[in-house]
Amino acid sequence: MSSNSIKLISGNSHPELAELISKRLSIPLSKVGVYQYSNKETSVTIGESIRDEDVYIIQTGTGEDEVNDFLMELLILIHACKTASVRRITAVIPNFPYARQDKKDKSRAPITAKLIANLLQTAGCDHVITMDLHASQIQGFFHIPVDNLYAEPSVLNYIKTKTDLSNAILVSPDAGGAKRVASLADKLDLNFALIHKERQKANEVSRMVLVGDVKGKACLLIDDMADTCGTLVKACDTLLDHGAKEVVAIVTHGIFSGSAREKLSNSRLSKIVCTNTLPIDLDLDIVEQVDISPTLAESIRRLHNGESVSYLFTHAPI
Repeated sequence: MSSNSIKLISGNSHPELAELISKRLSIPLSKVGVYQYSNKETSVTIGESIRDEDVYIIQTGTGEDEVNDFLMELLILIHACKTASVRRITAVIPNFPYARQDKKDKSRAPITAKLIANLLQTAGCDHVITMDLHASQIQGFFHIPVDNLYAEPSVLNYIKTKTDLSNAILVSPDAGGAKRVASLADKLDLNFALIHKERQKANEVSRMVLVGDVKGKACLLIDDMADTCGTLVKACDTLLDHGAKEVVAIVTHGIFSGSAREKLSNSRLSKIVCTNTLPIDLDLDIVEQVDISPTLAESIRRLHNGESVSYLFTHAPI
């Protein structure tokens, strides 16, 4: 058992999630002031002693315009804690920013996810907790431990309790997500289909080809994130055009940037389900959230006490 205590610090990106984690652990959020000068420089003030404590900074990669501000805020918070002589700093980043830029996929392209890893380590981060990384190899960009948690156990619980499985089929909107959907299908004893998509440029899908039979079935469209929602809406249309009874989209990270709200409001999706790794402000009846704060809170407790975190890979805390 650790001799020091847990200190929870919340950035401005997702205070609601930080509050849920705080209540789950019965640990109050530490007093921290984070504000911007008129020229948009970020300033941080920690209002209590955190010397030799185990600090967990909760900050997620979010916002259409604020993602870079929140990233800088996280780095400054880490540095402030480092200079305040804490024992260990863990960044809890449910949605890892720039995770889609994980490889050099064209000439002169940056590997920005690696840059973010370097920035976090340079700032003084000792450990990272994140969820459903867009690419698991991002863990290899770090020289510090990274716990990549999965939303799958929480998604499984949702599907089992809120869905009629008697006539359902799981669908991956692209070949890259086939492994994720196959894992869920095995646990639910369901068939799955996949859609091959061709892109002409980023965030724009030109053509989709369905592989599998969905006629007369309720389709559960599974993906790790929904950004502009162009892929989900086109996949939904493709499935319904092939005779699907209805389509429900289930994603881990609901980014919903750009024209996402307009696309979803005009789509034929019955429902879109996402976790609360990101704050959602869509005000649409078809949007539903799954709370993953118990998983994040339990990972913090286990990490602090030196217990195994791998239990959370297959189980969702009640």
